[in-house]
Amino acid sequence: MNFNQIVTTLTSGFSEAILSTDEFRDELTFMVKPQFIKDVCLCLKDDLGFDLCSDICGADRFTDDDRFEVVYNLFNTGEKIRIRLKVRVDESDPHVPSVVSVWESANWYERETYDMYGVVFEGHPDLRRIYMPEDFEYYPLRKEFPLIGIPGSIPLPEIEKAAQQKDAGEAYNNQERI
Repeated sequence: MNFNQIVTTLTSGFSEAILSTDEFRDELTFMVKPQFIKDVCLCLKDDLGFDLCSDICGADRFTDDDRFEVVYNLFNTGEKIRIRLKVRVDESDPHVPSVVSVWESANWYERETYDMYGVVFEGHPDLRRIYMPEDFEYYPLRKEFPLIGIPGSIPLPEIEKAAQQKDAGEAYNNQERI
């Protein structure tokens, strides 16, 4: 299989789903309409052998329209071919269908993208935060998020309490062992 076969299969089978195709330095990228991403992924897995979703990540383009981009990195382990799919969504409606039912490995990748950018994956079996507390109302990888964080947004340990714990730990470590 070569890139031309992949392009032909996807553009003929999903003519209204594929917005653009780009080949650069032996890498093939498809821009896909969000509502068709799951169908395109099913075709890639079932018909073209892309059996591994090696990564899903987000990007904040910080534009007025289609601000967020979700990038899917796929791999055909039999033929050693990599491709990339991209989906763009607007800040006012950052929803994309989940592909966890296509590749189980997408579970944590989608959760991470949700946690860091706020992109909601419709149909995800357990869409909740991974890094940030559930009640945290911000998304740290969005470009407007301050580099120093938001003071008071997450309760941090008190300095005195942390110092006491450190002293207790040092005292324990300095005890004689029997």
